[in-house]
Amino acid sequence: MNLFRKKPIDVLLKEAGGKGASLKKELGAFDLTMLGIGAIIGTGIFVLTGVAAAEHAGPALVLSFILSGLACVFAALCYAEFASTVPVSGSAYTYSYAAFGELIAWILGWDLILEYGVASSAVAVGWSGYFQGLLAGFGIELPKALTNAYDPAKGTIIDLPAIAIVLLITFLLTRGVKKSARFNAIMVIIKVAVVLLFLAVGVWYVKPDNWTPFMPFGFSGVATGAATVFFAYIGFDAVSTAAEEVKNPQRNMPIGIIASLLICTILYIAVSLVLTGIVPYDQLNVKNPVAFALNYIHQDWVAGFISLGAIAGITTVLLVMLYGQTRLFYAISRDGLLPKVFSRVSPVRQVPFVNTWLTGVLVAFFAGVVPLNKLAELTNIGTLFAFIVVSAGVLVLRKTQPDLKRAFKTPLVPLVPLLAVAFCGYLVLQLPAMTWIGFVSWLLIGLVIYFVYGRRHSTLNEQAQVNEKVS
Repeated sequence: MNLFRKKPIDVLLKEAGGKGASLKKELGAFDLTMLGIGAIIGTGIFVLTGVAAAEHAGPALVLSFILSGLACVFAALCYAEFASTVPVSGSAYTYSYAAFGELIAWILGWDLILEYGVASSAVAVGWSGYFQGLLAGFGIELPKALTNAYDPAKGTIIDLPAIAIVLLITFLLTRGVKKSARFNAIMVIIKVAVVLLFLAVGVWYVKPDNWTPFMPFGFSGVATGAATVFFAYIGFDAVSTAAEEVKNPQRNMPIGIIASLLICTILYIAVSLVLTGIVPYDQLNVKNPVAFALNYIHQDWVAGFISLGAIAGITTVLLVMLYGQTRLFYAISRDGLLPKVFSRVSPVRQVPFVNTWLTGVLVAFFAGVVPLNKLAELTNIGTLFAFIVVSAGVLVLRKTQPDLKRAFKTPLVPLVPLLAVAFCGYLVLQLPAMTWIGFVSWLLIGLVIYFVYGRRHSTLNEQAQVNEKVS
């Protein structure tokens, strides 16, 4: 069998509009930009900034964000070309099916399942931490056994708030994409307002002395910090999973991807400068660094708003990640590489109903029992791998299909895709060995599933068998 058989782009586009399986086109450029900001600003800005500054980059955290942001901008330009040319659910999985063939598409799809699933679980754990902090402010304490992942040494069994929020968001996603997008937009406006409030209050308390030494851990610390805060940027690729539900995707997809990434990069740089200017970097190793900084300068009233904004922000990240996961399962299932139950669409809501609940239950399970740090590192390596493949895919399709109609073209090809591969490749090498072991183990499990199930049930394989019989 041909493991690298490719799915023609005209076939992908035809399937996307197929009878009985189509998703409802309801999203515009504003909805997509809000989805992108919803996915990007969350755990990264409200949780990971402190750890990255204290342990890796110091005040040079701003350089870590710029380094990660550059990697993402180059990759985003490549995503924008694919998303406008092949506006089909599945994001990088679908693009690699057209550029590299089935086996590579499956590997990437399996990798993205890890990215979205683990990211959703990690974000739910972060949400739980802030939610418990908010409850504590009202004097409400949950039983310790129900507050965190399984850890007999600490007396914790399960993270009940993390499970509850995942199931709640799953229910919202089953109500239809427009309702989900509207809820996301409201939450995004709240969290951006809170970030701007932090900047407006905090900028008056910045002490330039706190920025020295600027690079206490050297450039290697900046690079490790960039690999760590890269988690803050994942999400703009989730915008591309919405392609089949977008009105005029050729115009709106590039706007949504690039606009959301640029807005978030500017906010991240501003927050990291103010944060390390207010608090000495070595004191920032806390779960809620932004709220901690405001307490540090005795602006407790703003700190309360920050906690509320963090909860709103992390909720939208969870919404978009779960949404991306369900659309990925939908695309892979439609190609026959996973059971057809994942691509069944509710005739009433026009969403993959069963798929959404299966995804929600799995994510809730992992959020309840797996510690946060393990989840974040696995997410980073999965995302970087996807970015590298998509960027290389632009080069491949430019060579193999030069006449393909492209509504948006990545500028300065081959320079921009090569820079995306180089930046993402550099960041992926900064991740710890245990993350690589977990990632490779996951891919090996995926290969077993492909050769046992996916290869035989692939729609391309079934079509090849029909053609063989006819001939």
